Amino acid sequence: MLPDPAISRLFGERPRPLRSLEFFPPKDESGVAALRKTAVALRAFRPDFVSVTYGAGGGTRQRTAEVSQMLRCELGCVVMPHLTCVGHSRAELYELADAIHASGLRNIMTLRGDLPRGPAQDGAAASPTPPPADSPRYASDLVALLKARHSDFCLGVAAYPEKHPQAASAQSDIDALKAKVDAGADFAVTQLFFDNSLYFRFVEKCRAAGITVPIVPGILPALSLAQVRRFTAMCEVVLPDALASQLDAAGTDNPDAVAELGTQWALRQVEELLAGGAPGYHLYTLNQAQSALAFGACGF
Repeated sequence: MLPDPAISRLFGERPRPLRSLEFFPPKDESGVAALRKTAVALRAFRPDFVSVTYGAGGGTRQRTAEVSQMLRCELGCVVMPHLTCVGHSRAELYELADAIHASGLRNIMTLRGDLPRGPAQDGAAASPTPPPADSPRYASDLVALLKARHSDFCLGVAAYPEKHPQAASAQSDIDALKAKVDAGADFAVTQLFFDNSLYFRFVEKCRAAGITVPIVPGILPALSLAQVRRFTAMCEVVLPDALASQLDAAGTDNPDAVAELGTQWALRQVEELLAGGAPGYHLYTLNQAQSALAFGACGF
């Protein structure tokens, strides 16, 4: 099986904006079977690529590799596994990079990741576990490491229209994205957002800062009000009052109506984003097929 094409090439080769999906690796084999069923259903969506999230720790990490190969070999997807650097030594990262490259994958979503946490003691919150002494500190460091190890890797990185929660300021966050691009990142995918004006202003600021790579908007179709409140709180992004009111009015006893409202909001987002020049869109599927199929049916 030939190596995957670089996603950066697809931006220039496709006659339309790119569309992509994100999956997370299930915890057990029954979850993998369910994900396989979802992925088969989403063939009709015809994604240009799919990404698979990553967790530190052997079991989750191995599942990322297994799911990536399943999506690539069984379903013919161009796959972009996530890889984080915090908690890994450089030797471990070289080993992971070599394994990814040997498997035929050529695209990686390159992330810093969250600090691993040790066990809580005496009821107190767990404190971060110190990473290995030579562990790369930032995503830009991981980008440089991967490019030096295998120059044909195509690397995506994260971008934050509403600022990373740990960034000191919006400008320092853009500076961090610039550092990732200068280190060799080929494109960026944004954190979820629900207000398109935030994306467009963010892209303008990035261009003014000299960031020229494609910046793909990440979209989460809201499937429930509780879910979307949890994600917006965790990611520190704005939940528009209009969306919250619509989801609240649908009630908790009508999940199909709530999912339809959330999907329609996301569809309007994508329509406006593509009309405004976005290079594509990336759907956070939560391993569900319903909302993504709605996008395929609309031709987006």
